[in-house]
Amino acid sequence: AERPPAVRLNLGALITIELHARDVVEQMAVQGVAHVTDFHWISQLRYYWENDDCFIRQVDSEFKYGYEYLGNSTRLVITPLTDRIYLTLTGALSMFLGGAPAGPAGTGKTETVKDLAKALAKQCVVFNCQEGLDYRAMAKFFKGLAMTGAWACFDEFNRIDVEVLSVVAQQVTDLQQAAASRSYRLEFEGSEILVDPTFAVFITMNPGYAGRTELPDNLKILFRPVACMVPDYAMIAEVRMFSFGYTSARELARKIVTTFRLSSEQLSSQDHYDFGMRAVSTVISAAGLMKRDDRTADEGVLLLRALRSSNLPKFLGDDIVLFEGILADLFPGQHASEPDTTALVTGLRESLAEA
Repeated sequence: AERPPAVRLNLGALITIELHARDVVEQMAVQGVAHVTDFHWISQLRYYWENDDCFIRQVDSEFKYGYEYLGNSTRLVITPLTDRIYLTLTGALSMFLGGAPAGPAGTGKTETVKDLAKALAKQCVVFNCQEGLDYRAMAKFFKGLAMTGAWACFDEFNRIDVEVLSVVAQQVTDLQQAAASRSYRLEFEGSEILVDPTFAVFITMNPGYAGRTELPDNLKILFRPVACMVPDYAMIAEVRMFSFGYTSARELARKIVTTFRLSSEQLSSQDHYDFGMRAVSTVISAAGLMKRDDRTADEGVLLLRALRSSNLPKFLGDDIVLFEGILADLFPGQHASEPDTTALVTGLRESLAEA
């Protein structure tokens, strides 16, 4: 039966979480984990209900559940890389420090911080930094975070001018020391504020790009660095396709990854071409919508149609021929019918005629 959108979203998130739980139990069985003190167990993000409250633990870190209403949303696929980033960030939070995931674009730095906030039920505000930011604007941000106990993730933090970063370092130091020393009432940038010690500041950086500055040393020590590598695309694609109801998700996930790998090797180099995680995610979302509209269709054909509709519009003429060849090799004997665009073309013609 057709399920309401909210229920579908909820089920997708539950499948994503439970698949990770299944993998963890499988690994523990293989490694012979038998005690609650074994590292493989205590390194997981675990939930406990004690004294009529919920607590979250990971190794030596313990947090009270935030109870922030975040709505019904999707969850990030948890890979071994995600687990290691969580471990580093929760360790930093337990010492009242921030976290600084660094790595190339498309490795999931911001998404991982946002998903950890969901796991701890904390509001996480993402802000894209640019050169024009001054210390007054940052002070307003920090005041709000400190008083509400929310989290902030400052994307591309090293784009801010180095002069401003020095003042920001002092602002963050004051707030972190207030939280660590439990002296919650604080004189901050001309006004007295009450600091909620559960607030957190995260920064993400794309190292080595033009227009990026090196962080001052007094700012570096306030954030625990985390190196983010290229994630396991095949594993992420498999879990997401399972959550959309695909039964042959593993095989199809491998085909998606192979398609983009061959495309990056064989197609011409253009600035607007992207064969990373964002492109993979777009194809999976399109395939999920197609599966919902036609549940009985061949899954390979649905994926083929999603790959074509998501990628062909951005390719040059010569590259379309190469891309079609790659798809023909990976999906032998399968043909995706052209989408019916009659209504769209008719609507466009009518609009142009009116104009």
